[in-house]
Amino acid sequence: MEPVYKRIILKLSGEALAGEKGFGINPATIKEMVKEIKAVHDLGVEIAIVVGGGNIWRGKVGEEMGMERAQADYMGMLATVMNALGLQDVLENEGVATRVQTSIEMRQIAEPYIRRRAVRHLEKGRVVIFAGGTGNPYFSTDTTAALRAAEIGAEVILMAKNNVDGIYSADPRVDKDAEKYSKLTHLDIIQKGLQVMDSTASSLSMDNDIPLIVFNLNKAGNIKRVILGEEIGTKVVRGK
Repeated sequence: MEPVYKRIILKLSGEALAGEKGFGINPATIKEMVKEIKAVHDLGVEIAIVVGGGNIWRGKVGEEMGMERAQADYMGMLATVMNALGLQDVLENEGVATRVQTSIEMRQIAEPYIRRRAVRHLEKGRVVIFAGGTGNPYFSTDTTAALRAAEIGAEVILMAKNNVDGIYSADPRVDKDAEKYSKLTHLDIIQKGLQVMDSTASSLSMDNDIPLIVFNLNKAGNIKRVILGEEIGTKVVRGK
């Protein structure tokens, strides 16, 4: 089977790297994740990754400390860089050429984000990890994923979730009657207030006609299944 998508953005939460530990980077979890990414890379798919930082730092903690929001967000951006470097190391140990680009310059450890350079890396078969969010406080890594997808011409955003196999009307882990959606529009996400991605990210994706697929990261082979066009999880599109 041939891949349905040629160039993708894979959105990974920081919590996804923590596994069952819930904090930090779980070596076993990240190794399994990298095997999944490599399997897709071997199909010739161009992969860019946006990684979060919630496994190391969450803005809510800063809020409880009485910290200024902007300061807490900058700390979160630095946490994403740590995750990106860890992911890069494991990918390269598996033989996958990888570049980390950061929106906040730190040239000793990563390239600064330059759109044309990122696209060139992708064309050469390198995985590109975008770290540091957008480089601005008050914006989530979901918004980063939508922004970078538009900038590099990604055909889809794959939002990998921990132990959740799509978008539901309520949290299925709490509400047994929660309804799973197979297809939604970005406007549905905004109007229904579904906790998938923030409204800025949804608006960006909608305006640039970038589909979003939400699926369970913890089921082996799911990333490849999505790439090959299997209908798993929930697909979010511009219009029905």
